[in-house]
Amino acid sequence: MTTATTRATVRAYHQARFRGDVPAAARTLGRPFRFQSPLLTSDSPHDHLSGLDTFLGIVTGVDLISELYGEAEATLVYDVHTAVPAIGTQRTAEHFHLVNGHIETIRLIFDATPWHAVMQAAAPS
Repeated sequence: MTTATTRATVRAYHQARFRGDVPAAARTLGRPFRFQSPLLTSDSPHDHLSGLDTFLGIVTGVDLISELYGEAEATLVYDVHTAVPAIGTQRTAEHFHLVNGHIETIRLIFDATPWHAVMQAAAPS
């Protein structure tokens, strides 16, 4: 695999995810697949992408800050702007590991502190 392939795959995933194109995002993900974040863990592309519509419902924009690509890994750093005042702008780092041109692992890194209060307030009583 080349750095160009990694870049094309990760960019396709990132762009598809933030425009809500679940089928296009899913095509970039491998099997097996693993997603980890401070709030969620999933072991399948379906589980990982199943809450995307809800998440995108609060996203007002995304600013890509940095892209780093290697032959089988990549890291993106970006700001996610939300419509939720308690969250505001979420600085995020996302690390990808690829095998045979597909993303097998995503590790999302961000400060989950503001999300806990928002999720607790949204939970049914």
